[in-house]
Amino acid sequence: MSWCRKMRYQPFSLLTEYNILFIRCLMVLFLSCLTIRLNFCSSSIPSSLKALPLMGHFSFEEADLKHVARDFGNRYQSHPMAVLHPKSVSDIADTIKHIWNLGPGSHLTVAARGHGHSLQGQAQSHGGVVINMESLTVPEMQVYAGESPYVDVSGGELWINILHETLRYGLTPRSWTDYLHLTVGGTLSNAGVSGQAFRHGPQISNVQKLEIVTGTGEVVNCSEEQNGDLFHSVLGGLGQFGIITRARIFLEPAPTMVKWIRVLYADFTAFTRDQEKLIFAEKAFDYVEGFVIINRTGLLNNWRSSFNPQDPVQASKFKSDGRTLFCLELAKYYNLEETLVVNQEVEKHLSHLNHIPSTLFQTEVTYVDFLDRVHISEVKLRSKGLWDVPHPWLNLFIPKTKIHHFAEVVFGNIVTETSNGPVLIYPVNKSKWDNRTSVVIPDEDIFYLVAFLASAVPSSNGSDGLEHILSQNKKILEYCERAHLGVKQYLPHYTTQEAWRVHFGSQWQIFQQRKSVYDPLAILAPGQQIFQKSIAFS
Repeated sequence: MSWCRKMRYQPFSLLTEYNILFIRCLMVLFLSCLTIRLNFCSSSIPSSLKALPLMGHFSFEEADLKHVARDFGNRYQSHPMAVLHPKSVSDIADTIKHIWNLGPGSHLTVAARGHGHSLQGQAQSHGGVVINMESLTVPEMQVYAGESPYVDVSGGELWINILHETLRYGLTPRSWTDYLHLTVGGTLSNAGVSGQAFRHGPQISNVQKLEIVTGTGEVVNCSEEQNGDLFHSVLGGLGQFGIITRARIFLEPAPTMVKWIRVLYADFTAFTRDQEKLIFAEKAFDYVEGFVIINRTGLLNNWRSSFNPQDPVQASKFKSDGRTLFCLELAKYYNLEETLVVNQEVEKHLSHLNHIPSTLFQTEVTYVDFLDRVHISEVKLRSKGLWDVPHPWLNLFIPKTKIHHFAEVVFGNIVTETSNGPVLIYPVNKSKWDNRTSVVIPDEDIFYLVAFLASAVPSSNGSDGLEHILSQNKKILEYCERAHLGVKQYLPHYTTQEAWRVHFGSQWQIFQQRKSVYDPLAILAPGQQIFQKSIAFS
């Protein structure tokens, strides 16, 4: 009986085996053809790029590819196929137009790279083309003085160079970032925030006009009045809608000197109350920031190298060990002939603050030295080999109504020390931001930027190591989500489109629509991981 059963089912089993074998053969044949096609396409791409008539050039050298595969974050590495060193805007446009014409059958994508200060591979393009925007030097920077002064600059120009050039005319941009060795295109694609943002808004609120190369290779001039949708899309657009090749930046008369002040608070409520008071005060300070200090030894002694204590005796008695403190950092711009008046104004405003009296420190520096202050720290860190390390930064926009909840849980509980890098915290005024741009901010009139700017020690397994800092960042984000604080990431990083959808919230639909108009094949800025290029095989 069992023998009969075996005989009955044997033909079926044999047929199944033949089917499986046949399917496997087909799969091997299909994959072989696919591999041949992909290899053929890939091998033909460099020659098609090389054939483009450019003023600049493509580089396929390993050293060049390795260089652009890294960024300031020092955590992600993604090698492109080629690096474009453009000498003209048409070099960029022709390259993108060429890739656009290859259609969805090509895997090529394009990322614009400025000074390489992305944190998580945002300016990388795996197997694609990275454009070295710093090579784009023409046309030259042009300053226009007059009733409404401005400067026309390349998207690859560094802000530090813009500062030096505009100062020759007694002028300066109104809004800055804390670090000036960044490109115009890079900061305008995010927002560009610093201690001046409460008054002038972020850098994206101080732009009059842009020249853009879209994802189809079209060169478009845009402003609020001309091609306004593209203009607002690109500002804070994370590189998704076009590459900024030229920008017109508003200017104002430049001061020559800065009165730079630091004071400490032990009470977070008094600290935030004074910060919020100052961002609305008339003729007060031109720059308002702050930072958190947790368990730092000899803090005020360290300040003495750059600042002067108002009361040296009392300052020497102050102990910061084991405490959570909050530093209010202020700056007042002036010219030498205004020194007396400015001193009186500063003294008046300081008298209304509730800081710890013995912790008042001041100094006077030039306007350039103040704005370029972070670069001085960079030079010191580079000399010690401590600059090119992982930077697992976390930047958050937090609504004013939630900042106390955040501080209570995070400072001193999740974050138990600040020796890995500064923790910035300061308020900004939503009315100075344009809601037509692509940047995402909390829906409150005042919100805070809180920035955890840690540097990780390579190979360390301790509290200064990369894994510990990443774990700390994760705990902060998990708390924010669990407590429904309405927090938005600045310089955001997500790995799924669903996470991006949550980040943009009600703005997601318009963001998606803009992408379909200005970069329909998702060629641009693949490192952001918002949209993935669909590859079709015909």
